[in-house]
Formats: sequence, C-alpha cells, structure tokens
Amino acid sequence: MTKLVLIIHNVRSAHNVGSMLRTADGLGIEEVYLTGYTPYPPAVNDKRLPHIRQSTGRRIHKTALGAEKTVKWQHTSNVKKLIKDLKLKGFTVAALEQTAGALDISKYHSDSAMALLVGTETTGLVAEIIALCDDALMIPMLGQKESFNVAVAAAIALYHLRYK
Repeated sequence: MTKLVLIIHNVRSAHNVGSMLRTADGLGIEEVYLTGYTPYPPAVNDKRLPHIRQSTGRRIHKTALGAEKTVKWQHTSNVKKLIKDLKLKGFTVAALEQTAGALDISKYHSDSAMALLVGTETTGLVAEIIALCDDALMIPMLGQKESFNVAVAAAIALYHLRYK
C-alpha cells in the first residue's frame, strides 16, 4: 500500500476538519497536515488561548468522533515549505482543484507516495499553491453544482488514491 498523506490548507470549518480526520482514520491515512489558518485540535504546548483551544477542539470532535486522537496530525502555517519538504521526501503532491489542466481523478494513478492537498471551502487553492504541486486533480461533476463540499471531495479523492 502506497504511503498517503493529506494536507488541509486554509479550511475555515472545524466541522469539515473533523470530518476529514475521521475519513483519514477510516482510510488509514498516514498523516494529516493542517496548514495556514485551518483549525486544529488541542495539542501539547498549544499556545492558543484556552477558550479558543477548547472551543475549536469541541467543534472538531463533533465530527471527528475521536479520530483527532487516532490520526497522526500536525499544524504548520507554511504550506509552501511543507510542499517542498514532502517533495524532497519523495512524495508526489497533488492539488485537488477544478483548474485548467487538472486531471480526472478516475483516470489518475501514481506508484509513489502521495500527498493530497485540499483548500478553502469557497475558493479552493490559489494558483500560486497549485503551481507548486506536481499534479492537479479534479472530480468530474455531473449535476448542476460546480463542486463538492471540501470534506466530501477529500473523502472521494482519498478513497480513489488509496484503492486505485
């Protein structure tokens, strides 16, 4: 089984973060990186104010249902450095984004370690971040809506990458 990690960048909703942590647990994702302003669970030596740490932790737990304790995760503000570091470790970094040149995920396969990068609920990932990635992947939409919820899209993509 290929090593697979998830990068959650600038996602605002703690409920979406919790849902993605639960998906990561279910699919055996090796690590989740919470970057930028993405909310993250309480941590050892957490420098956030206690009420913020507790409130965020409760909101994440509501959908993670304990996965925040079973999935290896870390928070870092610098997604650009993280992408560079993962590439140096041999990861293929793929942005999940509907953008020009994005590959249909149903036709995508990689034998290397993979890092899937998802972004902000409303606007996704900025072009500057997508350009740092090895690939851009997209999930074809068949209905009237332009995209899935970020947590749903991450689940679909991670499942595909895990079992393709």
